[in-house]
Amino acid sequence: MAATIALSAFCLGLPAIVLLLKERVAFFTKWSPLIVCYVAGLVLGNLGILPESAPGVLDGISTGAVALSIPLLLFSVDMRKWKELAGTTVLAFALACVAVLAVSAVAHVVFRDSIPDSGGIAGLLVGVYTGGTPNMAAIKTALGTDMTSYLAVHTSDMILSALYFLFVLTVARRFFRLFMRPFAQSAGPAPDAAATADSAGQAATDMPFSALASKGVRGPLGLALGLDLLVVAAGLGLSLLVPETWQTMVVILAITSLALAVSLVPKVRAIRGTFAAGEYVLYVFCIAVGAMGDIGRLLGSAPVYFLYVAVVLFGSFALHAALCALFKVDVDTFLVVSTATINSAPFVGLTCVALGNKRLLLPGITVGIMGYAFANYLGIGLAQALRLMGG
Repeated sequence: MAATIALSAFCLGLPAIVLLLKERVAFFTKWSPLIVCYVAGLVLGNLGILPESAPGVLDGISTGAVALSIPLLLFSVDMRKWKELAGTTVLAFALACVAVLAVSAVAHVVFRDSIPDSGGIAGLLVGVYTGGTPNMAAIKTALGTDMTSYLAVHTSDMILSALYFLFVLTVARRFFRLFMRPFAQSAGPAPDAAATADSAGQAATDMPFSALASKGVRGPLGLALGLDLLVVAAGLGLSLLVPETWQTMVVILAITSLALAVSLVPKVRAIRGTFAAGEYVLYVFCIAVGAMGDIGRLLGSAPVYFLYVAVVLFGSFALHAALCALFKVDVDTFLVVSTATINSAPFVGLTCVALGNKRLLLPGITVGIMGYAFANYLGIGLAQALRLMGG
């Protein structure tokens, strides 16, 4: 019992320490909490010091963390903003989804003989390249993906996504201007970046972790946590209506749908700190999953997973570019939407700065938030379709 309590305390406490250090110590400001938590979990799990009960405890923590994080991450979504998007931006987002679905399906066919559950891996990649890491974590839980496979995919994604983003920030615009039309500047002054980001939704500009316990925040956030538990409980209840083999998947999709429905209530969207709280819960998941990973297996399987992820990321990026060129989407909109889907909403600002185009900040952030909402459906849907077809 003592070992279980200590392990749970480590999983819950380390993310808080990491986030506080990132805020207050200059040395840690550029560290990624997600990477730190994964590495810490991997190290802990491979030291040989965990008790025999650890796998069950870690599995419970990781499963619970995913379920609890989804509503918190989605409560601040303002779906009314989606109707304000320009037609070109919506088209670029739709083409991005088509591209990653198509390339992931092809990659599945290529790699299914060398990667176990290749269809499930395709679903993970659709989730992360239309939404983000929270979606990949949720889809992993829904599909029951092997921990080591998940870590191999996620590690590969972190490396390759960094290379992709470097290309976007440097020479991408010059290259794609060779066959894509330039962005058409409209009349009137460009919107202020800070105000635009704020209006795009709390999810992209949420408060620091340390502020969650501050006066005026902790009360409403406590109510949001209670609502979070109700949404998760309702999702679990709905899952009992389907056969056992489908229950985990139904739980994730039901929680996603219910959280989006709750986000339609203005008072819920107005609660500050929900996204930051959701990120903290996601980092708890990272530690638990990392501690269940086998470093030996991870290193042994990494090359083929790295190639799989590279094919999907860069293949879908290239297909997205070709489709945008075909449908007359301008180069700036293409690159901003691509960043929003592949790297997620928080990276849109850097891309807009690199392009010198603040007008696309609001549409880009909004598209990234749309990706969070849709990715679970797309990723789970593709994985199940591929599995039903014999993948």
